[in-house]
Amino acid sequence: MSSSPIPGLNLTRKMIAIGVGAIVALIILSKSIAVIPAGHVGVKELFGHVYDDTLDAGIHIVNPLIKIHKMSVRTQQLSEEASVPSQEGLIVGLDITVLFSLEPRKAADVYRTIGLNYVSVIIVPSLRSVVRGVTASYDAKGLYTAERELIANQMNAELKPMIEKRGIRLEKVLLRSVKLPEILSTAIEKKLEAEQQAQQMKFVLNREKQEAERKRIEAGGINDYNVTVARGLTAQIIQLRGIEATRELAKSENAKIVIVGGKDGLPVILGNQ
Repeated sequence: MSSSPIPGLNLTRKMIAIGVGAIVALIILSKSIAVIPAGHVGVKELFGHVYDDTLDAGIHIVNPLIKIHKMSVRTQQLSEEASVPSQEGLIVGLDITVLFSLEPRKAADVYRTIGLNYVSVIIVPSLRSVVRGVTASYDAKGLYTAERELIANQMNAELKPMIEKRGIRLEKVLLRSVKLPEILSTAIEKKLEAEQQAQQMKFVLNREKQEAERKRIEAGGINDYNVTVARGLTAQIIQLRGIEATRELAKSENAKIVIVGGKDGLPVILGNQ
C-alpha cells in the first residue's frame, strides 16, 4: 500500500524554500549594490585583483563577489610633534601640521601598492625625514623668529614630490610652533625685547627732534612778526592809538581824570579802576 503525500507538509516545504530563496536573493542584491559616500571613491577588488577604474560617490550596481574599499579623497590633517637638532646641535621641539588628500585617479594604485594605511606608511616617515633635513640647516633663532614661514615653505617644497609620486596630493605644510630650550628661549626673548626698546627710543628721539624743529620755526615766525610790527610803530601811530584808547575810556562810566598832553604827547589817565 503506497503512502500519499501530505498536503500540509508540501506547503510548508515550499514556503521554506521560498523564504530561503528570498533571503539569498536579498543577500545577493545587497552585495550587488555599492553606496559610495560623498568625498570618497570605491576601489574594486576581486580575489586579490584590483581594478584600475574606481567608483565615484553615489549608488552603483556591481558584481556581488567584488569587494569595495572606500577611500577618502577629502583634505586630511596630520599633526606631528618632533624633536630635531638645529644647526648648532640644539634640540628644538616642532609642532607641524600637514594638509593632504588622496588623488582620486590614483586611488586604486595607492591601494594596490601601499594599502589603506598609506598615511603611516608614506606620509609620516617622509615628513620626519624632511623635517630633520631642513631644520639641520637653520640655527635655533631662525626657527624661532621670522624665518618660520620660509622653513615651512622649504619643507613643503621637499615633501611635495616625495608623496605626490605615490598618488597623494600635498596641500600645505604648517609650522605651528617652535619650542626652544628654556635658557635659549629666554635669551632670544630678551634680545628681541631690547631691539624693540631701541626702536621705540629711536622713534621717541625722532619725534622730539621734530617737535624742537617745530618750536624753532614757530619762534622764528613770532620774532619776525615782532620785528615787522616794531618797524611800523612810528611816533605818530603811537599817539593816534593813544588818542583812540582815550576816547574809549572817556565813554566809560568809571570815575577818572584824563589829562591831555602828557609824556610823549600821550594822555595821562587818573582815577579809580
